[in-house]
Amino acid sequence: MKHPIDNKVYHVEILTPKLAAPAIEDDLAKFGKKYRAVIDAGYVVCITDNPMGHLSVTAMEAIEALELPVHPDQLCVHLNTFHTKKDFDAILRTVHDAGGRDLLIVSGDGNQRLHRLEPDEVGIDCQTVTSVELLRYIDREYPGLFHCGVAFNPYEPQDHELAKMERKVEAGARFIITQPIIGRDGRVDALRRFGLPVILDAWMSKKLHLLSECVGATIPEGTPYNPIQNLRDLRAYFPDFGLYLALLGFKTQFPLLKSIWA
Repeated sequence: MKHPIDNKVYHVEILTPKLAAPAIEDDLAKFGKKYRAVIDAGYVVCITDNPMGHLSVTAMEAIEALELPVHPDQLCVHLNTFHTKKDFDAILRTVHDAGGRDLLIVSGDGNQRLHRLEPDEVGIDCQTVTSVELLRYIDREYPGLFHCGVAFNPYEPQDHELAKMERKVEAGARFIITQPIIGRDGRVDALRRFGLPVILDAWMSKKLHLLSECVGATIPEGTPYNPIQNLRDLRAYFPDFGLYLALLGFKTQFPLLKSIWA
């Protein structure tokens, strides 16, 4: 996972359509167009897993339906705890069979309709299955097949969050992707101790109320915020970290990326 950082490659998040979308075929076509644009630019496609608890087409369902190319160095599939074991294993096998390798393992957002994996299903003695248990399960059942990354939230109490990161690293994490970072945030410097590639989430939308929902911290809606300038600042402040682009505008922002990380 060091490769994308050394070679100035962005990680670009794209969402698959919600299952309840009224025009799901049109949405799939838009997804495919964005996917191919990211791949053709040489960047890494990052595909979410039922974001905010919304039932959505899975990454591999969309890729297979649209016959999209899979390059191991250009695909990162998110995977969370809100699956049946049968579906969880099926996703892992499908990713591997298609040539995928990189996974972002997160606890995830659920709702009452989504099953959450139970400890006995993954064969681990714990109270609740989190990303740590998923890492251990994948390492045990699929040794050597995947490079698994984990999330870091700088908006949580840092002693607690860094202790969680210690457990994630011990369980086999190979890279770290942060929650959205705005400006020179010293809290991410604490991640250097783990010796893993770090990828900073750059929030590319001006809708700060969505950012507040994402990070669980209130950010006043009137706060001045320029996503492109923030991206430039993160590149300048953290030249040895990668960049993850969430809610990227493909018409207006995507064409500017090469000039920012030149």
